[in-house]
Amino acid sequence: MPAKPKYPAELKDRATRMAVEARRDVTTRTGAYRRIGEQLRINSESLRNWVKQAEIDGGQRPGTSSDEATRLAELEREVRELRRANTILRQASTCLSRRSSTAPRDDVRVHRQAPR
Repeated sequence: MPAKPKYPAELKDRATRMAVEARRDVTTRTGAYRRIGEQLRINSESLRNWVKQAEIDGGQRPGTSSDEATRLAELEREVRELRRANTILRQASTCLSRRSSTAPRDDVRVHRQAPR
């Protein structure tokens, strides 16, 4: 179960919008993350990462979007589960084949020799 987010989504969205707008203006670009972070009581590095991810999600910057990262995590989880299931099945198959080769067979017919 994922941990509860430290900041609400609304605050994150608002801070990201404010930072993007501040960075567009040349006069407020320098120190924008620090200023906005202090105003909203957010770590400036967290804000910088949020803006970076918003730019990736918006297609303005190369990288893995949030949707792609979520999908990738789901696929990786599925692969782990399938590998685990395959390992269990492989071990069960090996166990059953050993058991069947060492156990006496009931279906083996006794061949009688013909009278002479």
